[in-house]
Amino acid sequence: MTIPKEYDPHIIEPKWRDSWDMSMYHFDWKDNTRPQFIIDTPPPYPTGNFHIGNSLNWCYIDFVARYKRMCGFNVMFPQGWDCHGLPTEVKVEEIHGITKNEVPREEFRNMCRELTVGNIEKMRQTMLNLGFSTDWSNEFVTMEPEYYSKTQRSFRQMYDMDRLYQSEHPVNWCPRCETAIAFAEVEYDARETKLNFLHFDGLEIATTRPELLAACVAVVINPEDERYKQHIGSTVKVPLFGHEVKVIGDEAVDPAFGTGVVMICTFGDKQDVRWWLEHGLPLRKAIDKQGFMTDIAGKYKGMTIPECKQAIIEDLKSEGYLYEQKSLDQNVGMCWRCSTPIEILSERQWFIKIPNEEIATAANEIEWLPEYMKVRLDNWNNTMEWDWCISRQRLFATPIPVWYCKECGETMVAREEWMPIDPTTQQPPEACKCGCTEFEAEEDVLDTWMDSSITALHVSGWLTDHEMRLPTQLRPQGHDIIRTWAFYTILRSMAIQGKRPWDSILINGMVLGEDGHKMSKSLGNVISPEEVIKDYSADSFRQWAAIGGSPGSDVMFRWKDVVSASRFFAKMWSIYRFSMSHLEEYEHSDLDVSELKIVDKWLLSNLNRLIASVTESMEKYQFDEAFKAVRGFTWDVLADNYIELVKARLYGDDEAGKKAARYTLYVAIDALSKMLAPFAPFFAEEMFSRIGEGSVHVQAWPEVCDSLIDEGVEKSGEFIKEIASNVRRYKSEHGMALNAPLEKIEIYGSLDDLTDVLGATNSPVEMIDGEPDFEHVPVNVKPNMGMIGPKFRGQAKAIIDALTEANPKKIADEVANGKVVVEVDGQTIELEPECVEIEKEVVSAGRAVDVLDISGVPVVIIR
Repeated sequence: MTIPKEYDPHIIEPKWRDSWDMSMYHFDWKDNTRPQFIIDTPPPYPTGNFHIGNSLNWCYIDFVARYKRMCGFNVMFPQGWDCHGLPTEVKVEEIHGITKNEVPREEFRNMCRELTVGNIEKMRQTMLNLGFSTDWSNEFVTMEPEYYSKTQRSFRQMYDMDRLYQSEHPVNWCPRCETAIAFAEVEYDARETKLNFLHFDGLEIATTRPELLAACVAVVINPEDERYKQHIGSTVKVPLFGHEVKVIGDEAVDPAFGTGVVMICTFGDKQDVRWWLEHGLPLRKAIDKQGFMTDIAGKYKGMTIPECKQAIIEDLKSEGYLYEQKSLDQNVGMCWRCSTPIEILSERQWFIKIPNEEIATAANEIEWLPEYMKVRLDNWNNTMEWDWCISRQRLFATPIPVWYCKECGETMVAREEWMPIDPTTQQPPEACKCGCTEFEAEEDVLDTWMDSSITALHVSGWLTDHEMRLPTQLRPQGHDIIRTWAFYTILRSMAIQGKRPWDSILINGMVLGEDGHKMSKSLGNVISPEEVIKDYSADSFRQWAAIGGSPGSDVMFRWKDVVSASRFFAKMWSIYRFSMSHLEEYEHSDLDVSELKIVDKWLLSNLNRLIASVTESMEKYQFDEAFKAVRGFTWDVLADNYIELVKARLYGDDEAGKKAARYTLYVAIDALSKMLAPFAPFFAEEMFSRIGEGSVHVQAWPEVCDSLIDEGVEKSGEFIKEIASNVRRYKSEHGMALNAPLEKIEIYGSLDDLTDVLGATNSPVEMIDGEPDFEHVPVNVKPNMGMIGPKFRGQAKAIIDALTEANPKKIADEVANGKVVVEVDGQTIELEPECVEIEKEVVSAGRAVDVLDISGVPVVIIR
């Protein structure tokens, strides 16, 4: 067979990508003979860019999927696309230079669909180029009716369970996107603001939101604060606006912050909402949905929030209310999509109740990998104060399946059998209870997390003809969406099925640029997976993902790691190419262990330890440890030692020895191709294609043969390896060719098989019992010029000449007696022993020899 000298991934990878039968990765719903392994994979937003963070996560998923298939599991690795929501709408608005309200509703939705379809195709191609073993028969697209009908049916089911309701309630609101957003979607930015100190009708308050004075509904004081508690129960007038508000007491006020007096506005922050609810305060809306000031703001009506703030501060100053300002560090809540500061507005919205204890119980039943990531969910669950706001004031999302009767105002939720349905284009097929047949459609849509939080239910067969298979076995995801995707999925799975969604959740970190910062376009440190494929290979990218870091930790992308990966494949190819040159006509069959040489047994013992180690690491999702072990064995054990030791056998005339070496090489190459398969699917397939039948990806994972693991064999093999290594070094240091024969090598120890020592050293070798009898004979005197020169100056040369001409044995005896004596120009000069160094040679049985100490065993080289 012809094997190219160099491995070219740009030929090999497209060849296998285009020829693979992807049905070998399909989940078999009818198969109950194999254990199931369903992966609840993340459905990414179809941005058109399958970025490096996605790719890292999918590498982890693919490592697991390929490994589990080889271990005999019925694996589902589905691919979903989370199409709905703000990112797509914002991009369409940007591309077409419009806002969502400037074109008909359905036209805008069609623009979103068209963009999404094209983006999905681009991302799908990157995934294929990276060699992911996706089960495309279980692909789902959340914007398709087949999927979003399930979202709508889940809405109806949770409504019937009284877990879902509509209410007027304060919500986080983005004025730019003109929609409510959930707390989990609020991001925070550290900023500096001003704390404004105001005279407030006999009191003094400090506020960062003077623009909300029109929305002030009370002033609150800590009842234990001796400075102000006498004011509790009174009323005060609000500066500039003149309406009166109550002064109330509440222990939540921090007397040490600001002046110790706080104004309650509807709404400045979450604390305002708490006080508003607890004290039954009135509602004053000073900001509208677009972020402009309302009628109650008086002369400030129509101003933006920043404009109003500036104008009110100027007026407070001019009228003598503002008496001091101080700088204050503050975390500002931002919209996760457009980074606009959020406001808290009271709006009629749809909510899902948060069952904190139920979520905590389910989370405890799930294995968290790594375990410490569970704290993030617990912390979020324990701090949830409001229910999940699921309605959005957008267009491209799952329609809320609701109408309102124009006659009696009754809310009609669509029946499951009517779904999928869009209430803005379809009327209910039955009349209201009051008999009216005219309805007003609910125009709000569902939060995109309502779609993606049922992925575990969807992939496990919910609302299909298939047998329900919940819980799934694995949820792989980033740590940045624990409080959203993980949290909401647990909530929905428990509500709808009463079961945890998964057995285990595997958390991956973020990808950092080479500068150590999170990759972002603004920092210019973004690398695309396609760049790595173009310059190196998909397998090199995947190896970076495997070795770059352990699950849960952030991973730094460094080009040098990709280069290192590429070099490993070049080395592995050279090992493979050499091995195949000896396996071209080899027909594999089992050999009896007795037919193997010590070095063969040594390699197979190490190989089986490797299989055990890699298997254990894969079971624990420690991909870095698994691949490092494979790479270390390949490079250090197989290439640098075993192959060097058995070359003489492979090229020699001893057919039995050659057969044993070929058998061992075959077993090693076969096992390595299978252990590399989850990580480097293209390279592994190319390796296996010349030694096995069918694809490597449908082969069984290598099993450990315990009988081949032998510490005694390993010790003997290590000894042989060290002899060969030390003799090679000896020849190199003495300027000899590595294949040059020595007169003889004597080993004072016990070794049953000298075959590969003879072959590797190309020299006669004899095992000798007992201890060697060595004599160390002085053969040369080396003067220490650094001591003699400074001390004797003009006489130094003559002293050095006398020493080099003297009898080495005489000088050695004098050194032993503590005094060296030389005659120079008739003068006797005494030298300290440190002034000379005696070189000795080892003599054994009258022969000059060199002695190597190898693991405490003398190895004598006769020159």
